[in-house]
Amino acid sequence: MSENSTSRVEQLRFLVRVREQDLTRARDWLAAEERRLAELAARRPPPPPPDWVVEQGIGVGRRVVAVHQGWCRMAGSRTKAISRDQVLSLLAEDGRLACQQCRPDTALGVL
Repeated sequence: MSENSTSRVEQLRFLVRVREQDLTRARDWLAAEERRLAELAARRPPPPPPDWVVEQGIGVGRRVVAVHQGWCRMAGSRTKAISRDQVLSLLAEDGRLACQQCRPDTALGVL
């Protein structure tokens, strides 16, 4: 009976080695596929900028600080895309929100 149990232990050790090799192979395939997808993503051109963005302040409420055209480099990091109607509404409330560099008010004919 001890011979039988030893052979069973050896069989199980063999099974573990095979499964570990399978797992290693699967992880290698996964890593290769992730590299391939990252290379494809790096080759794609970036999406076009939105037509209009609003720059928000810091803190609770995050009030609007400025309105920019989407391509404007003066827009800070706290921006979000907005629609043309939202831009018109914001500029109607306060024309001083228009960026002095990209002039969204001029582009929309709001002056």
